Amino acid sequence: MNKVILLGRMTRDAEVRRGESDSIFARFSLAVDRRFKKDGEEQTADFINCVAFGKTAEFLEKFGHKGVKFIVEGRIPTGSYTNKDGVKIYTTDIVVENIEFAESKNSGGSGDSGFGNIPEEMEAEMPFR
Repeated sequence: MNKVILLGRMTRDAEVRRGESDSIFARFSLAVDRRFKKDGEEQTADFINCVAFGKTAEFLEKFGHKGVKFIVEGRIPTGSYTNKDGVKIYTTDIVVENIEFAESKNSGGSGDSGFGNIPEEMEAEMPFR
């Protein structure tokens, strides 16, 4: 089984591109805190590259901004290409299959509500508040 679940903040706004025949994809990076830290040291994070397609990319185009905290579910494919110098480069990106807000807009980063950072545009469409 190839499945990954990440919780982190976007390091920059999602980079969204449209391809032929109305295809859309978004690239972004998540800063994911490491679970443990050594005494006396600051918290460290891993910076994980992600890519999303279709409706997920459209969602990120609208709401994928630097600092927003998301829960991402996806898979990890590996790939490779040869760069202009003839060197083979190996790649690993998360292909996003599902993404959710990880904190409420009023939590101020505490993340304790579990309902996500819901933008005002979406909040009006929610069946409950």
